[in-house]
Amino acid sequence: MRQPLDLPVQPMLAKAVDTVPAADSVRGGLAYEPKWDGFRCLVLRDGDEVELASRGSKPLTRYFPEVVDAVRRLLPQRCVVDAEVVVRSGEPGAERLQWEQLSQRIHPAQSRITRLSRETPAELVCFDLLALGDEALLDRPFRERRARLEEALAHLGAADPVHLTRITTDADVARDWFERFEGAGLDGVVAKPLEQPYAPNKRTMLKIKHHRTADAVVYGYRVHKSGQGVGSLLLGLYDDAPDEGGSLFGVGGIAAFTAKRRLELVDELAPLVVRDDEGRPEAAETDRSRFSGSKDVSYVPLRPERVVEVAFDQLEGRRFRHAVTFLRWRPDRDAPSCRIEQVDRAPAYDLGEVLGG
Repeated sequence: MRQPLDLPVQPMLAKAVDTVPAADSVRGGLAYEPKWDGFRCLVLRDGDEVELASRGSKPLTRYFPEVVDAVRRLLPQRCVVDAEVVVRSGEPGAERLQWEQLSQRIHPAQSRITRLSRETPAELVCFDLLALGDEALLDRPFRERRARLEEALAHLGAADPVHLTRITTDADVARDWFERFEGAGLDGVVAKPLEQPYAPNKRTMLKIKHHRTADAVVYGYRVHKSGQGVGSLLLGLYDDAPDEGGSLFGVGGIAAFTAKRRLELVDELAPLVVRDDEGRPEAAETDRSRFSGSKDVSYVPLRPERVVEVAFDQLEGRRFRHAVTFLRWRPDRDAPSCRIEQVDRAPAYDLGEVLGG
C-alpha cells in the first residue's frame, strides 16, 4: 500500500484525568470530542486496497467487510484516518452503542462474519486525518488536521455508515456531553490540544471517563494461572430479594492482585469455601462463552456472604463493561441487599442525536 508516511503507524493515545479541563489549560487551547466505545483503528486506503489496523497494528479488516465497503465508497481515494469502529442497535429515537454485539464480530469463522455483517453492521466514526493523497499530515496541528478532515468528509449524509465525530472548544458543552452521552453508550470525553501535531503511541490527549461504585457479592474465586493464590474474585448481584425468589447472577470479576495479596486472600476466604461431605471444595464452573473456548472456567465456590465495594465504568445489560477495581470490603453490608436495581446507571439517550449533531 502506498502512503506518504512510514507504515505501520501507531495511534495517538490519551492520558486519564479526573475532570474536563479548561479550554485554555494548555497552550493554544483544547478541543473536545465524545469518547466512543468501540474498536479504535487506523483506516488506510489506497484505491481499492483498504486496511483497518488496530492498536499494535493487528488487522481488523477481515472482521468488518461492510466497513471496508463503506470506506471504498465514502473516504478519499488515498488517505489514513484515525477512527473508531462501532455497532449500534435499538429503535430510532432510542439507539445506543452495543459493545456486546461489536465484540461478537471478532470470530474465526468467515460464514459467521458474513452473517453478522448483515445482522449487526458496524459503522465508522472518524476523528483525525493523518494523510491525504500524497501529503502526510502528522506534523500539522490538530486544528488544521480537523479542518482537512471536515473538508474531506463534507459529502457524508445522515444515513451513511461513516460519520464525522462532533467537536467543540467549549468546556461547558463538553461537560454536558459527558453527562448526557453516557446514556447512549459513550465512554466519556476526549480533550485534544489544538496546536499539537499527531504523536503516534504517545499520550498527548486527555480522556475523562465515567467512574461509579457498587457493592457486589463475592461468590467464588479463580486460582491464579501460576497455581498460587487467588487470580480473580467473581462478583454477583441479586435480581430480586432472595426471600422473594431472587437469584444471584455473575456480573464480572476483580483481578490485578499482587503476589502477596493473592496468597493472603486464600487464607481470608478459606472459611467461606463451599465443601462436599469429604471436606473438598465443590466443583463449579462459570458459563462458557464464545471467548472461553477451551479455557478453564472452573472456580472455587464461596458462600455468598462477603460484600466488596468496587469502582466501575459502565454496567452494560447485566455485566460490568470493563474490569472493575477493588476499593474495600463492606462488612456492614448484607449480601442480599446487593441488587442490580441499586446500581447507578446513566439515563437513556439516543445515539442518533450524538451522530447526527
